[in-house]
Amino acid sequence: MSLTVPMLDEVLPEEGAMSLNYGVNRVRFPAPVPSGSRIRGRFRVTGVEDTPAGERGTMQATLECDRTEKPVCVAELVVLTVS
Repeated sequence: MSLTVPMLDEVLPEEGAMSLNYGVNRVRFPAPVPSGSRIRGRFRVTGVEDTPAGERGTMQATLECDRTEKPVCVAELVVLTVS
């Protein structure tokens, strides 16, 4: 199964910079994803700081499913952007 999340592209910088997955600070899975469900992701930038390697940003990611009331994943993502 492949999960693509095009909404994340709207949060990351435009052309001329490379963004790398730098890790996850926190992640939890409050509910399972039933087979055949549709998933929606929401991303909110919570911080950006300059580092010697580039800008390190953190964002809150919430993944929701059309068949559950609770989110199926809540995570704090870390992204490193190098120009």
